[in-house]
Parts: sequence; C-alpha cells; structure tokens
Amino acid sequence: MRINLPQPSATSTTTVRNLGILAHVDAGKTTVTERILYLTGATHKRGEVHDGTTVTDFDPQERDRGITIFAAAVSCEWDGHRINLIDTPGHVDFADEVERSLRVLDGAVAVFDAVAGVEPQSESVWRQADRHGVPRIAFVNKLDRAGADLDTAVASIRDRLHPAPLVVQLPIGREDGFTGVVDLVTMRALVWDGDTCAEGPVPDDLADEARRRRRVLEESVAELHAAALDEYCARSFLSEGTLTAALRGVTLGGEGLVVLCGSAYRNRGVEPLLRAVVAYLPSPSDVPPVRGTHAGEEQRRPAEPRAPFAGLVFKVNSTATGRLTYVRVYSGTIRKGDTVLDTGARRTERVGRILRVQADRHAEVGRAAAGEIVALVGLRNARAGATLCDPSAPLVLEPPAVAAAVVSVAVEARTPLDTDRLATALARLVEEDPSLAVRTDPETGQTVLSGMGELHLEVAVEKIRRGHGIEVGVGRPRVAYRETVVRGVTGVVCRHVKQDGGAGQFAHVVIDVAPLDATAGEDFVFESAVVGGRVPREYVRAVEAGCRDALAEGPLGGYPVTGLRVTLTDGATHPKDSSEMAFRTAGRLALRDALRAAETGLLEPVVELTATVPDDAVGGVLGDLAARRGRVTGQTARAGTAVITATVPLAGLFGYASGLRGRTQGRGTFTTRPTGCAPVPAGIVAGLRTG
Repeated sequence: MRINLPQPSATSTTTVRNLGILAHVDAGKTTVTERILYLTGATHKRGEVHDGTTVTDFDPQERDRGITIFAAAVSCEWDGHRINLIDTPGHVDFADEVERSLRVLDGAVAVFDAVAGVEPQSESVWRQADRHGVPRIAFVNKLDRAGADLDTAVASIRDRLHPAPLVVQLPIGREDGFTGVVDLVTMRALVWDGDTCAEGPVPDDLADEARRRRRVLEESVAELHAAALDEYCARSFLSEGTLTAALRGVTLGGEGLVVLCGSAYRNRGVEPLLRAVVAYLPSPSDVPPVRGTHAGEEQRRPAEPRAPFAGLVFKVNSTATGRLTYVRVYSGTIRKGDTVLDTGARRTERVGRILRVQADRHAEVGRAAAGEIVALVGLRNARAGATLCDPSAPLVLEPPAVAAAVVSVAVEARTPLDTDRLATALARLVEEDPSLAVRTDPETGQTVLSGMGELHLEVAVEKIRRGHGIEVGVGRPRVAYRETVVRGVTGVVCRHVKQDGGAGQFAHVVIDVAPLDATAGEDFVFESAVVGGRVPREYVRAVEAGCRDALAEGPLGGYPVTGLRVTLTDGATHPKDSSEMAFRTAGRLALRDALRAAETGLLEPVVELTATVPDDAVGGVLGDLAARRGRVTGQTARAGTAVITATVPLAGLFGYASGLRGRTQGRGTFTTRPTGCAPVPAGIVAGLRTG
C-alpha cells in the first residue's frame, strides 16, 4: 500500500484538527480511520482489519489479533485542513494508551456499533474524554448489519452517556438496503454506489420524515444555543447557517452531541463525517491556552507560533531506526537542531530531526508550530509525560495520569546469557508504556512485571520475544491486592531513642488510626491535632513522611495499605537529639505498630463483565460466573443471544476467555471494565496467607 505523507505548509492553527477515534473494541474505529485515509488521498488502497493490511494497526501483534493495541498517529489533508488523527485502542487493558492520547487531543469522534449501541468500553472512554473536556461528535457505524437501528443506538447514547444527542442525518434504507443518508442540515440526500457519492433531493418517501426530524433538530438546538433560540422564536425555523453555527457552538461547549451515521466498511458516510470534523470540532486556536506552572505560579501559553515553545511528550517508541518521541506542540515553534529543556528532569536535549508521522511511516520536516503533533528524533531521556520547552521560558505542563497496575506475572530469561538482555528489554517496555511496572520481589528475587490485565501482559511478553529475540518464562498471573483498616486504634505510642556515640536520635509520637470514608476520594489522609507546639511543624511533616513509608507493606500479606486516616495527637522532642530523620523513623514504626493492633482487611480489584452468549449457553455461563465469585447484575435478550452483566473479582477471571469459548462453542464474547476494589472473603484471605 502506497502512502502519501502530507508535506508541510504554512497552515494556520485554525485549519488544523487534532482528533482521536474512540470506541469499544470491534466498533469499527480502525476501519473508519482507514476510510478517512483512503478518501483524503493519503492511501490509494483501502486497508482491511481482517486482511491485516491497515495502516494504523501496523504492529505484527495487532494484525495477528485483529485489534488495536497501540495508539497510532496519522495525518491527512481535507478541504484545506490538516487532520492529525490518533486511532486509539478499544480494549480495556490498553485504556492508558487512550488516556495519554486524550491528554493531547482537541476533539474526538466516538464510534458506536449500530447494533450494540453503547458498550462497556465505549462508556469508559467517554468518561475519560469527559475528564479531559474533549469535545466530541458521534458516528453510528455498521448501519448495514442485520439488526442495526440508528434510533435505538441514539437512545442508548442518551441513556448511558447522558449528552443531548443532535441527530443530523436520516438513513436511507435499512440493514442490507442501507445506501445513503439525508443531511438534515442541508436537506439534501447523499447516496453511495461503491466509492461514488451522488447528491440530490430528498427522496419523496422520506420527505415527511426528514422534515419532522429537521424540526426536532431545530427545537433541540434552540434549547441549547441562545442565538438559535432568538432566530427560532422570531422565524419558527433555523437557517442552514444559523443551525451549523449553533451545532458548532454546542459541540465546543459540550452541551450537545452531533450524531452522524454510516457504514465505514462499505465506505458510506465518511465524507459527511469529515465535513462534520471540520465544521464542528475545534482547532488548536479554539481551545483555551494551555496551563502550566513555573516557580509555583500558573502560566498560560496560547497556541501561537511566535510564543515561547512548549510541548508535551505523550508517547515514546523505540524503532529499528531509533527512538521516536511523540510531542504535541502547544505553543511556539520547534526547529531541527533546537535545544529544548526537559523541565521535569532538568536537562537539555537537542532535536536531531522532526518527523510528520503516518503510523510506521515518516516524513521529515524542518519545523513544527503550535497545534501540531510530531515525532522528534535525537532525544535520549525524555519520557511520556515530560514537558519540553524553550530553555529561556521554563514551564511544567500537567502530565497524563497513569493508572495503577492490577495484574502481575513473574518473568525470567530461559538462559542465563539472556538475563541482562531481559532487564534492558523490560526497561525499554516501561519507557514506552508507563502503565507497565517492573520490580524485584524481595522474598523470591523474581522479576515481576505488572500491567492492566492479562492481555496487556501477554502483549508485553510477546513484544520481548519478537522484538528482542529473548525466550521468556512467565509465571501465573497475580492480582494487585491492597490492605485496609476495618476498625482503627487510638493512642498508639512510639518512642524512638537511639544513642550510639555522637548526636543521638529522639522522637516521641502518639497517633490514632481510623478507616477512611469511601467518599473522601483519597487513599490516605494525615492530620495533626497536636497543641502547644509539642511537635514542631517540620517534625509533623517528617511524621507524615514516615507514615507514608509504612504504607508500602501491610501486616496481612505485605500488600500496600490504603483507605486510612492517621491523626498525630501528641509527641515530645529533645533539645539536642530530635531531628526530622528521627521523627520520620518514629512515624514509620508507630504506623506499623498501629496496623498490627488494628483490625485490617484485604481488598481486591473488581471488574464489571459484560458477556454476550447464545441463549442455549446461558445456564453454563451463569454457573461458571458463580464459581468465579461473580455477582450477576443484569441480563437482557438480543436476537438469539443473551447479554449478561456481572461484577467479578479480577482474580476469578484468569483463564475466563478459554472457558467461555468452550462453554459457547466459540460463539461467546466478553468485555470487562474496572470498577474499583472490594473486600476479600475471609476464606480467600486465609488461602492467600498460607499461599
């Protein structure tokens, strides 16, 4: 497949769109991306997921598994606009890739299956976009499938995601007979015959329905937009220009969701989608100036090429040709050969080359201005989340949040000669994917790799095998348990005294420990109730630091401790021997004693599972979920299948994929979504202790 890489131009930030494609796995994100590339002339052949010929799913594992694993950036030109697009993963195990992408995007297209509507991961990525305040439009895909229904899909969007859906198209035909759409904004029909789109008047048999839906659209928009309301009240209808401007306004403000429809696989509906991207989603100049801090003060940098340079690293990738550092340029201009400051690491680096990225293909450019997404070559140490800026104008931008790992496996090289190579490969993995973590178990000496799920770890291990040629042995997966306080204790005293010649150590502290209210929104709270200055302020901070040190290992099984409130109630100092180190040690020892005296419990990660299974397999699936300590929360029927939702401990889902396939003759599918932690039953806790 030949790929045309857009060449640099003097494009204004107003004609740039940085957007992501978001959806549940198998909703058609990658196919939508491929059709956009084909339609804009970036490719001359349509890539297909089932053939392994897509541009964005270029990694061998993505093509083998038929899913998107790594967020891939592409760029294309449409109607005088440059569209920088990131195809994001849809599987829950790779939600951190979505998080890092959303941090640097200005807008997004949410893709929904016209049959399934809003699915679990659709809801998860929607909430992620909400947190980042990313404006979205929706594309209801697969209208050519049996059982597809636009109105039902829109109802699920309204019920589960709670935006105000603004449907701007009416399908022409149903299921296999779906051939086009009526654009309710222009009141024109678009009909596809292969790759050819013909525009014409609204068909007579749809004229009344189109007028009714146009009226509903006008009324909905008038309720959300002041200028549209004024015109609607004055004229009882909205002009095309007013309606378009109002749709853009409510999209940018997040009050409404423009909904389009089509079938990406059959290349129907992609042109209107591109027009909607240009018309409704924001350019870099439409979003507020990026906010950062320097010397404790907030600063704002506009998307202006002449402002001081500031950019955020959101992805690092090691390739055969070198290390690529993906950067969103928020302000200023960066040029080949420039020296940039990594403010977090407090070191400068030199930009060797600047590349415009097309998945695994690249075109070198001389510079990148505000609003662009590019890859830099030559940076040796910058990590995902790092801020790069002009050394004369330092700034620290908020990095993307990194989710805590929930599943771990022990890994080891098959041969002693590969041990050092494995350590290097693991370090590179963590550099590329911050949601992975590597540590050494202090008891067994094993190297432990932690991630977001079984598939996440499988992909990571396979990457080591394929990319580095290392045969790796993998232990049984283990979940990341946590310990918490069920019933607290008061008046725990720790008197730390050490005298071994020279300056001694003296610290006396008294603490109370209590469970933390689940609504507090925090994992640990430290308070001081000391009066009369019996413990100076600097020593109070040292006691808090010591308590945080003690959270690393709990008394039940050495798991991290969470969900507790510690209150320092009293203490004493020595005029010569007291120090911050002494009080930090006392705080650590006091909390350890308190945890041993308190009643503690074990927490385990819990997920919401949604399984779609044939009607004749429901009984076996429900029994299997019960055996895995699952609690069924819902069951609905859908065209010969049942959709079962359940809350299941993550530890009970190891091997569930193969078990479900066996019970459903390969016809069952499932997805999961993290929902937090829950107490572990007493019998399971005892087993973990003995294990």
